[in-house]
Amino acid sequence: MDLLQRFAAGEIDAYETLVRQFQGEVYGWIVRIVRDPGVAEDLTVETLWRIYRARTQFRAEGNFAGWARRIATNLALDHLKRRRPEQSLVEEPAGEAAPDRVLQREMREAIQRAFRRLPAKLQAAATLALIEEQPYEEIADALGTSVGAVKLRVFRAVRILRKRLDHLGVRPEGLDVRVGK
Repeated sequence: MDLLQRFAAGEIDAYETLVRQFQGEVYGWIVRIVRDPGVAEDLTVETLWRIYRARTQFRAEGNFAGWARRIATNLALDHLKRRRPEQSLVEEPAGEAAPDRVLQREMREAIQRAFRRLPAKLQAAATLALIEEQPYEEIADALGTSVGAVKLRVFRAVRILRKRLDHLGVRPEGLDVRVGK
């Protein structure tokens, strides 16, 4: 019996081997979505527990990495839906801000607020595609949707962000959608 068959059959040694192999990948995927290493650690532990509990639903001939990524993505999306809006996407560097940096910081904060107000599914797709530059195929697999749906979510996220930021008088450079990725 191969490792995935043994895992699906409930063998704890197979599960532990898979955890050692995929724990870093699961954590990396989650941190890309939630943008917070501490939260990502907690969600990784929960993901690994859910993987174990759902082992009977796994098809041994399936793609374990993709299946684990989907579980991780669902947990990360749930977190994004529940989280407090004041959480920051990017930590501000320590030190005194120069006068031109004040404007940059204000623009960055406006962008972060607008980004956090996006629906969780749009936020996750935009984060993975535009910030983390993940391939659309990988994002689609993790979100359990088609590549076309991912492209549409990214397009909608950018359109909403542009509208909100334009309303605030903020015009960030580089807020473009790369559809051919």
